[in-house]
This record gives sequence, structure tokens and C-alpha cells, in this order.
Amino acid sequence: MKETRMCGNTHEGDKTDMMEICERGLNVYESAICDGGVSGDIPECVLQLGLLRPDPELAESYLAVPPDVAYASAAQPLEREIENHQKALAEVLLAIDGIRHVYDKTHRQWVAPVETLDDSAMIATALQQAVQSCQEELLTAQPGGGRSPQTLMEALQRDLELNQRGVVQRTLYQHTVRTHAPTMAYIERVTDVGAQVRTLDEVFDRVIICDRRVAFIPGGGDRSSSALMVQHPGLVNCLATMFEYMWARARSVDRKSVSQRSALITNETRSAVLRLMVDGFTDEAIAKRLGMSVRTVATHVKKTSEALGTRSRPQLAYLIGKTGLLREAAD
Repeated sequence: MKETRMCGNTHEGDKTDMMEICERGLNVYESAICDGGVSGDIPECVLQLGLLRPDPELAESYLAVPPDVAYASAAQPLEREIENHQKALAEVLLAIDGIRHVYDKTHRQWVAPVETLDDSAMIATALQQAVQSCQEELLTAQPGGGRSPQTLMEALQRDLELNQRGVVQRTLYQHTVRTHAPTMAYIERVTDVGAQVRTLDEVFDRVIICDRRVAFIPGGGDRSSSALMVQHPGLVNCLATMFEYMWARARSVDRKSVSQRSALITNETRSAVLRLMVDGFTDEAIAKRLGMSVRTVATHVKKTSEALGTRSRPQLAYLIGKTGLLREAAD
């Protein structure tokens, strides 16, 4: 018999060749079907895939094998190997689960209560691992107004997966997101599957709390490249308590509440702007704190000045205090 020719393609990093049926192999296989057998130079691909088998009655001749039969013959040893690997994996997992409580107990005693993450990639990895391991509850406070469509898309996929696992999700935003269409579209999607979203005039800072076991808060400097991973039970509980306090003050977000409470939310936002202005904050500082643009802050101040008949910022602060405007808004 003549030497057969290899038809496989070797891919970088692969331990074995990936077989592909070459055009000549297809022609030889078709001839074996039509002619009741084939002989001569047989491409290696059809032999390795088991599509041809030696003819027991005619030397150096091959008969065609139905594709399903060839697949079954090739798949059986692979399936047995997979079953063996799955069994070995299950045994390893069972053994690891048997001592997991020892690690958890020791880890709680010796792990750093607060770990500094000073790299954006490190922050993303730690946060992803914590959220993926979340089993019961995810609490999130997101200040700064509306988020980018790309960020919202990533968050939506994550939140839908958490919902499928039965994780309760509560998220806090600032009132300004109610006028940000991409964020409102995201909120509509997640609330439709059971997540809860509320807004308030001011959020103290970004915080993410997973199962009240680990929390993430901003570190010093640039928020995108500095974070603190908090695992001390007392500190995590303190952050969760602060979240609950804000949650109680916040207003729910759904399709009805957006239309029914728009005027109320606007009044609350304006009161927050004026309160900070009276306390001496600049428009830039107010905008950063309330998650809105400087222009929006200036508009609130201007409309209040026009209503009270003053053009001077100090005089406006004086009249606000004298008229009790902020006290009336709070009532």
C-alpha cells in the first residue's frame, strides 16, 4: 500500500493536530461510496476520522463508513476520558469542600481587615470575584449622576446574572439620574426583574457591599486606580448601616414614580443646592457633590435669586435664611 498523506492543520499552542477533510479526501470518500470501495493513495484525513475501513475481502482496498458510525467510534474513547476527568474533578471538589471551613475560619482571623488596591486591573479583578461569589445580597451606592452606556451595559449583564441566582440587589443613585435616559433605561430593565433602585439628593460616596461580608470603597487619590477592600466585620457592618440610613431617606425609582414625583424631586434637588450654597460651597463643589453639571447648579441658584428678587450671592444666602425657605422645603 502506498504511503498516506497527512491533511491535518497544526495550530500554535495545540498539542494535537486538528483534522480537516481535504478536497481530495472528500473525492476519495465519495468514490468509495459510489464504487463500493476504493484503493490506492488514501488521504490520511479520512482514515483518522474513521470514514474508511479496510475491506476484509480485498487487500489494499477500503470501504466507506457512514459518518454517524465513524463519529460514534471516535467519540466513545473521548467520552470515557471525559467521564473519568469529571469523576476525578468531583472527588477533588468534595475533598476541598471538606476542609473549606478550616480555611474560612483561619482566613477570617489572619486576613488583612482593609486591603489597599492601587491598580485599576487589580480593583476590577477583586470586585468581579466578590460579586460573582455573592449569594444573598448586593448593596451599591453610585454617586456622580448618570453613567456611560458602556458601563451600564456591563452592569446590566452582571445584574441579570445575579438576579438569576436569587441575589437581592439594592442600588442608590442621586436624583440627577432621573433625567439621564441611558441610566433610566438600565434601571427599568433591572427593576423589571426584581432589583430595587432609589435616588436621593446626595450620596456620601461610592460603596459596594457583597453579602455584608466584604465592601469596596474609594481609596485616596484617583477613584479609578485606588480602592479599599474592607473585610473587617465591624467596618463592613458600619458601611451597611450607613447604606440603610441613606436607603430609608431615598425615593424609589419606577415608571410611575418618575412621572408622579418629578416636581418633588426637583424641589429636593434645588433645596440641596441652596443648602450647600448657604454653607459656602462653590458651584463646582456643589456640582461634584450632587452629581450634576455646574450649569445645572447655576440654574437652580439663578431661579431662586429671581424668585427672591436678588442678584447678589451673599444677599441670596441671607434671604434664604431669613425667609426660612430651606425649612419649608424640609417640611
